[in-house]
Amino acid sequence: MTVLVVTGAASGMGRACVERLRERADHVLAVDLEAPEIDGTVGVACDVSNPSAVARLADEVRQRGAFKGLVHAAGISPTMGEVRRVFEVDLVGTQLVLDAFEPLVEPGSAAVCFASSSAYQVVLLGPDPKLDALVEDPRVDRFLDRAEAAFDNSGVAYAWAKRGVIRAAARAAVSWGRSGGRVNSLSPGLIDTGMGRQEFELQPIMQVMLDNTPLGRLGRADEAAALAAYLLSDDASFVSGIDVLMDGGMLEGFRGIVSR
Repeated sequence: MTVLVVTGAASGMGRACVERLRERADHVLAVDLEAPEIDGTVGVACDVSNPSAVARLADEVRQRGAFKGLVHAAGISPTMGEVRRVFEVDLVGTQLVLDAFEPLVEPGSAAVCFASSSAYQVVLLGPDPKLDALVEDPRVDRFLDRAEAAFDNSGVAYAWAKRGVIRAAARAAVSWGRSGGRVNSLSPGLIDTGMGRQEFELQPIMQVMLDNTPLGRLGRADEAAALAAYLLSDDASFVSGIDVLMDGGMLEGFRGIVSR
């Protein structure tokens, strides 16, 4: 029996991934803070920032069968938490999940971690080696204290947390690869989800970004799910350790604003 896990499965891109992948394994675990009720899946409640909860999730997979795949879409947006909570959920949570699932990896196992195009946008304003070093490994002592002290804005913190997610996935590609597993990350731009619409209402820069997206529209959750499904598939069997940016060209459009 094979097992596939989707975190952040209750809504948005996570839910779209469940719909896209529900036939890919014997058991699909749909994971969120409260166990989602989605036909054809096993709903599991898990706070990905809680090490004990993540360990229980990994045990659930182990008990049900062979670990086939993971889509880690769980996370919060800048308006959903202060700096510390953004790092705790988005970056520390990602690292906890990758570490907990590593012992389950076997040849053919694959993971996709959702990052964000903001991880690229933030460095357009100027590289910062100290912040890159900060987000390189969230397992260091007092990481959350250090992150909280480094930022006074949850929007900027979110971008750097997602930059850390890209690095966490790349590192995991090395350790998972020793057992025949693959790990990649995916960085969506402006996607039409409930969370995305909330950000539009509260952050004027979102409309500026949309206005400078060459394709002139928001992305769809099912488009992100299709890309995640490809990265998990055997068609991508030699793709590991990379981040895939899907933003409709927005980064290049935004680069033009910054360089003016």
